[in-house]
Amino acid sequence: MSTSADVQVRRVYDGTRDDDGVRVLVDHIWPRGMTKAKAALDEWCKEVSPSTELRKWYGHDPAKFDEFAKRYKAELKDPARAQALDHLRELARGRRLTLLTATKAADISEAQVLADLIGL
Repeated sequence: MSTSADVQVRRVYDGTRDDDGVRVLVDHIWPRGMTKAKAALDEWCKEVSPSTELRKWYGHDPAKFDEFAKRYKAELKDPARAQALDHLRELARGRRLTLLTATKAADISEAQVLADLIGL
């Protein structure tokens, strides 16, 4: 019997929904123009975000997403990032986890890579 986690990815700017569950921002940088109250976060887990070098290289170029995901997964083996990923997995245990990002293309973001890994 497979027990995959219930993880979704949304933009932090889209506001809250009743079915969000635990809301966690996974970006390294706080979203521009967003207040803490409006974000309605349960946590900000910036420790799990990709390195500055990887984020700058990627630049949210759809053509680079597969390579970005590969490099990001390698970075997630770093002890601090691995611990943060384990924490997200724990948050997802038995409840919905909503990973939030400021990027306009959430489907090709670090949040989506994390959701895929957690949902396994």
